[in-house]
Amino acid sequence: MCCRYWADASPEFREIVEEMNRSSLVDKWNKTTGITTYGEICPSNVVPVIAPDRNGRRAVFPMKWGYTGRSLLMNARVETAAVKPTFREDWKKHRCVVPASWYFEWEHLTGNDGCSQASKQKYMIQPRGSSMTWLCGLYRIEEGLPVFVILTREPGESIRFIHDRMPLILPENCIGDWIRPDTRPEDLLGDALTDMIFEKA
Repeated sequence: MCCRYWADASPEFREIVEEMNRSSLVDKWNKTTGITTYGEICPSNVVPVIAPDRNGRRAVFPMKWGYTGRSLLMNARVETAAVKPTFREDWKKHRCVVPASWYFEWEHLTGNDGCSQASKQKYMIQPRGSSMTWLCGLYRIEEGLPVFVILTREPGESIRFIHDRMPLILPENCIGDWIRPDTRPEDLLGDALTDMIFEKA
């Protein structure tokens, strides 16, 4: 599960924000919720997200984190997104990438009753050898504005003790293929990054 991430004001991230600021959607979001560009990002925040423009080219748009449902849907499972009614069309044609510096996760411990319970220990996690974390997601339009969810998968071995899920993270060179509507997303899952580094937050 992914429910928090961090965006550093690094040169690479500032370039992404500058590109987003050229979108006509910025004014629309600023009239309602506003946009969060740096710092700790939470569900319901509007943030920079990479997706194709009308001509199929890579672009950056402000999007709100969470699909509206009975409760806010923050994540979608890779294993079932292709068949779940809520996500299957977006899995086929509406894929996006959420740039982050790292994501946060709280360690889950197994209690005496065998159930998993969140502890207070928070971890910062990112791919080994990378200063950016490219979180894969899906998006759709709600009330004329784009919203997104982050895809999750089984964790890599190095972070399995923290949680039984992690975001789907691809290397930067796969972003263009991931967001293309004519790509089969299943073909890119083998490129997912699972070798993570972490430290206590």
